Amino acid sequence: MQAIEILDRLIGFPSVVGTPNGEIVAWIRHYLQSHGAVVTELPGPEGDRSNLFATIGPKETPGYILSGHMDVVPAAEGGWTSDPFRLRAEADRLYGRGASDMKGFLAAALAAVPSLAAVPLRQPVHLAFSYDEEAGCRGVPHMIARLPELCATPLGAIIGEPSGMRAIRAHKGKAAARLTVKGRSGHSSRPDQGLNAIHAITDVLACARAEAERLASGPFEPVFEPPYSSLQVGTLKGGRAVNIIPDSCEAEFEARAISGVDPITLLAPLRAAAEGLSQRGFQVEWRELSAYPALSLAADAPLAALLGELTGAEPLAAVSYGTEAGLFQRAGIDAIICGPGDIGRAHKPDEFILASELSACQAIIEALGRRCAA
Repeated sequence: MQAIEILDRLIGFPSVVGTPNGEIVAWIRHYLQSHGAVVTELPGPEGDRSNLFATIGPKETPGYILSGHMDVVPAAEGGWTSDPFRLRAEADRLYGRGASDMKGFLAAALAAVPSLAAVPLRQPVHLAFSYDEEAGCRGVPHMIARLPELCATPLGAIIGEPSGMRAIRAHKGKAAARLTVKGRSGHSSRPDQGLNAIHAITDVLACARAEAERLASGPFEPVFEPPYSSLQVGTLKGGRAVNIIPDSCEAEFEARAISGVDPITLLAPLRAAAEGLSQRGFQVEWRELSAYPALSLAADAPLAALLGELTGAEPLAAVSYGTEAGLFQRAGIDAIICGPGDIGRAHKPDEFILASELSACQAIIEALGRRCAA
């Protein structure tokens, strides 16, 4: 099958983050097995979602991982001019949810499989397709934990997030958490008889703002924009009516960390402020939603040199968005970002990828295969 045909099939699976993904997993597994790949389905703890790991070549020899995610963000936003889960082609543009982020990379990798399988690989090429990346890389840690039984320690992992096929060596880490504060309701005319959850949570919001301002003062890592760690309040929900004391309020926080900073630690002052509310009679629930570390691959790393040769361009220093690359690096596997499409098209109506970008990605993967066969 050609890459466009494969993308058509992949777009047709509405594999929205946080939902069962059995159909897309089954189709990819059957396709890979039909070309002789050794495929392992790795169910996650949720019970209705799985990662998929496949090997072409000798698994006992160190090789390279092509990593991507099968899930997509929802397509409920307005502005789509066609069915987001049905591929639409207009000239070189291929429209559909996940076309750039990142079923385009999956399609290019799968289209390259027959070529990889046709040559005697001295070093293997692995395909690592994960679930729920859009929820903060929730699926891939379970797969990384199983790698020692699936293959020899890889020489590197190529993360196919949309980068215009330009290799990228670094990104920030991220952590997100949800705070729920519960008080006591009542009529607004008797605030002395209630516990206002919105008033209480403002202490934590003030802490978040203060921490965000403090982080802007450094430390700095110039390759990023902005060059410092950041923190924000992303959502705030609470209250039922203006004359009712709100008995519940919920806020979500996100932190993004430069290299060498654990993003979870950036949220620690907020958690401490939240837990202090319990001393005033409020019920407090702090829930970590996701976390992954920063990526920082040295400019002189062999993987960076390899991608520079394959793409014909010097790898870029850093990007603002995050990927599972930092998780591979934390597991002792060098990682780099390089994939087709543009992150600026992702998470928007009429998301698209260019057919020429698919072809370029497939050509680079096939060139990697030739290197592994040399």
